[in-house]
Amino acid sequence: MTIAFGGDIHFEGAVRRLLDGEDGLGELRASLGSADVAVVNLETAITDRGVPQPKIYHFRASPKALSALDRAGVDVVSMANNHAVDFGPDGLADTLAARDVSPVPVVGIGRNAADAFAPAVVTVRGLRVAVIASTQINDYTVNTYPATTSTAGVAGNLRNDRLLAAVKAARASSDVLVVFLHWGTDYTSCPDSAQVATATALEAAGADVIVGGHAHRVQGSGWLGRAFVGYGLGNFVWLNTRGEADTRSGVLTVTVDEAAVRVRAATPRDRWAALGSVVVAQDYAPMRVSDDGIPRVPADAALLTQAWEQARGCARLRSHP
Repeated sequence: MTIAFGGDIHFEGAVRRLLDGEDGLGELRASLGSADVAVVNLETAITDRGVPQPKIYHFRASPKALSALDRAGVDVVSMANNHAVDFGPDGLADTLAARDVSPVPVVGIGRNAADAFAPAVVTVRGLRVAVIASTQINDYTVNTYPATTSTAGVAGNLRNDRLLAAVKAARASSDVLVVFLHWGTDYTSCPDSAQVATATALEAAGADVIVGGHAHRVQGSGWLGRAFVGYGLGNFVWLNTRGEADTRSGVLTVTVDEAAVRVRAATPRDRWAALGSVVVAQDYAPMRVSDDGIPRVPADAALLTQAWEQARGCARLRSHP
């Protein structure tokens, strides 16, 4: 089983034209659609209403964004991020309405915490792959619009309690468990202490794959205990505004041993430690975000692959399971 991950996506500025036709993201099917499961982060409110919130940047898109991602081969979309409620309560209401009729499952945002932290489940050859999303960015969005017991908003883990509870609950009913996070410090290539602490706690709670983004930089990937961790995916479909480093992108694909998953399912949980990771390989396809917002394989792909491998050093992750 292969699970592919792309980083942050928005459709602002010149990138908005990608939603004008029926196949603006068609190039991505080769990198995302070829995997059994593909997951990305949609960093935008889905609305044409609302008031811009007191922030520097504001991202919005039409519901066409979800259809475009579906046609690109994406299987699960995370909206647990710091731009999902850029246009206030009206924008949030529209975003949730678009989610309800989306052709692709959307996680990380909801009408309450139970809804926002609920996993999307994709079945692959009889195995249930659960995907949970949350944001750890301590910003206006997660502090003003957190999903709570009684209010709508984004799934947030400034404290990890709700996220860990959701992971433990999903672990009981899923075969492969993925946690997709919005985390890290902007423009840094190494994970911060909050990322490391959260990844460690999620591995202990039973997550198989822990992947995320937000920092606009590709961060290290590898194994931590029995889990595979990819700390930062970089920008993906994006309006480049900060130069060369912002263009570095790629698709991270992990391979899950289905036979090992089935053996684990038949093994008591207290004996799982002896089984090791069910994620047996990783592959990174380096890309650069082009001027039109689409990530493409560049001439210097070997250089970007080398940089990705070097980033594992400060992430303190193993290169093999």
